[in-house]
Amino acid sequence: MPDSLPELESRRTELVRQFARLGDLRSGSISDTSGRCGKPNCHCHQPGQPVHGPNPRLTYKVQGKTVTESLPSHAAQKKAEREIAEFRRFEQLIRDFIAVNALICQTRFAAEQPVRQEKKRRRRPAKRPPSS
Repeated sequence: MPDSLPELESRRTELVRQFARLGDLRSGSISDTSGRCGKPNCHCHQPGQPVHGPNPRLTYKVQGKTVTESLPSHAAQKKAEREIAEFRRFEQLIRDFIAVNALICQTRFAAEQPVRQEKKRRRRPAKRPPSS
């Protein structure tokens, strides 16, 4: 076994501490959108003119539905990027925590198993000749 039970328990305790130090987090991703607006007299509808954008958007799921938020400023985009990065760290901590707990369970199980000893084989009685 590469890690002893006390080492694994210590690793688990450290992971719990890291959970407590997590900052603001949220799931999602940021992407840029560009396009024409709904105003027919806007420059974006004129031939050869650039469209609006790029406009950063945050996309995430709420109860299975996709939600998109506009990020109105560079500061809002940077804040969302930090929160998403913290969420990715949270996901990695979960994976590590589950892996360490699985090793702890396996180690405890192996320690609880009695050492198997070979059973002594019973000797069969010698065959008696058939009686006539």
